[in-house]
Amino acid sequence: QLQLVESGGGSVQIGGSLRLSCASSVPLNDYNFMGWFTQALDGTRVTVAALMTDGGATYYSDSVRGRFTISQDSAKNTLYLEMNNLKPEDTAVYFCAAAQVYDYTPGNWYKPELYNYWGQGTQVTVSS
Repeated sequence: QLQLVESGGGSVQIGGSLRLSCASSVPLNDYNFMGWFTQALDGTRVTVAALMTDGGATYYSDSVRGRFTISQDSAKNTLYLEMNNLKPEDTAVYFCAAAQVYDYTPGNWYKPELYNYWGQGTQVTVSS
């Protein structure tokens, strides 16, 4: 059964760092893309960072570019999100997700509606 399990969330002070992990029950190259997402108050999911598992491209939202790094370890079937210089506005539940799709464009591959497998989420809280 295909499963994604996040870990690594927690509480950290402003300016601190965390590394989120997402363990997959299947090899990462079974997916086209993987990413990290948060959920807005209205339930809308927002892309934080995403990557093509073949190494083709990465995506970062404007709010995290330069502070967060998404990476994958194929030997461990694990996706990571390195989070540095954390700010209070980074506080959220972070979801790992993966996409197995065959119809996408350069402009939409990182959008949450294309992702069809989701983890349960891990809480990140940033405070002073």
